[in-house]
Amino acid sequence: MLSDVQRRFVDQSRVAHLATADRAGAPHLVPVCFCLSGLSLYITVDEKPKRTDIPLKRIRNIQENPAVAVTVDRWDEDWTRLGWIMLRGPAEILSAGGEHDQAQDQLRGRYPQYRTMHLAALPVIAVRISRVLSWGALG
Repeated sequence: MLSDVQRRFVDQSRVAHLATADRAGAPHLVPVCFCLSGLSLYITVDEKPKRTDIPLKRIRNIQENPAVAVTVDRWDEDWTRLGWIMLRGPAEILSAGGEHDQAQDQLRGRYPQYRTMHLAALPVIAVRISRVLSWGALG
């Protein structure tokens, strides 16, 4: 579904933006660390300071409305270098299991900051990519 050029663009990017919406359609957009594996994009909840008395808004939104979008983009003062990719599809929350653990292992390999965090008990968002849109200079 992703071309080689699109996959390289995503793989070379360090931050993405996850868009979710609640049951009523109210949008919520947050920057995220991510990894791509096959036709899934993974995002883990991490240990950065967050409220612990209620689940994160992005988790609650996915439970209410699993349709999400993830945008990876490149900004440059030279506008001939601008580019973005939007990945859309349903998301699910992985609390444990092989896919959960493999995603966290891949994320630790991609982001050294995760290597000292205790992620195992934290959920992973799995975005099942069903549509890819892109624009601009991706190469």
